[in-house]
Amino acid sequence: MIKRLALALYLSVLLLPLSDPTWANNNAAGSKSSGVTAPVMLRESVSVDGKTVRIGDLFLNVGEKADIAIAYAPEPGSRAVFDARWLLKVARAYKLDWRPMGRHDNVVVQRNATLITRDEIADQVAMVLAEQGVDPDMTVEFSNRTLRMYVPRDKVASIGVEDAEYEPRTKRFSAVIYAPAGDLSAKRVRVSGRLFKTMEIPVPSRRVLAGEVISRQDIKWIRVRASRLHTDIIVEEVDLVGKSPRRGLKAGYPVRSSTVRRPVLVPKGSLVTMILRAPKMLLTAQGKALQDGADGDVIRITNLQSDKIVEAEVIAAGQVAVRQTTLIALNQH
Repeated sequence: MIKRLALALYLSVLLLPLSDPTWANNNAAGSKSSGVTAPVMLRESVSVDGKTVRIGDLFLNVGEKADIAIAYAPEPGSRAVFDARWLLKVARAYKLDWRPMGRHDNVVVQRNATLITRDEIADQVAMVLAEQGVDPDMTVEFSNRTLRMYVPRDKVASIGVEDAEYEPRTKRFSAVIYAPAGDLSAKRVRVSGRLFKTMEIPVPSRRVLAGEVISRQDIKWIRVRASRLHTDIIVEEVDLVGKSPRRGLKAGYPVRSSTVRRPVLVPKGSLVTMILRAPKMLLTAQGKALQDGADGDVIRITNLQSDKIVEAEVIAAGQVAVRQTTLIALNQH
């Protein structure tokens, strides 16, 4: 009897369905409805383009509240720090499930912007002054050496100049600038400084080693104050191209005429062919250079046959021309 009852129970278990579709669907629905919402989290830093800071700029996982504006953004190019106390007030005001972990919690907000450099501002001021009759070759130097301006990303990076004044005797100027140009609401800044006479000069565009021949590709032009140029500074391209430095030249620095020379064709200590041309006669001998020599230089040469020292003109690489007056020394043993 007991064995029959046990067998019946065993068979009834085997006949149960492996799964109940209705139960599975209900369970899945229940899990979905009870899913955990992502927690509200604080950002460490953020960049914004507009004039306002929104909840979504400071917090993650805030849903539809992300677009609510809660503060003014810093000036273009500047940043602001929102500390833990202020952030907690925002969270409470807008019913965000967030609390700071400590008083050092904060968010750094950077306002995106386009930078207008001091040189760009100087060019615009110089253009306005030139329209008033100031020499266009004068260069603007501001009293504020760190001057720069920023404009919002969605604005044109242009400079407006107002109330420009120039005193020829002292060469001082003043003006009011703002950006972008034409924006009546843009912040105005008064600037001042002096104008200096400048000129463009050729300088190496790269480091040029001693002995290299300078080409046009090795040169760039820079503008410098005329009053700061020494009398021996090279100011013409023709005086630099084709020359060779006696010592290495730094990129971007003015070059003194004494630091370059024509390329050396006969190095000191090298063997040369000494050539003497006379009517119906051409004599050659070997010599040793006692000096460096460029094309056209007259240098001292030791005649290796006679061991006498003669003067000869450099005419090519490794070749010198001897004057007829040295014929005896050239042929003497």
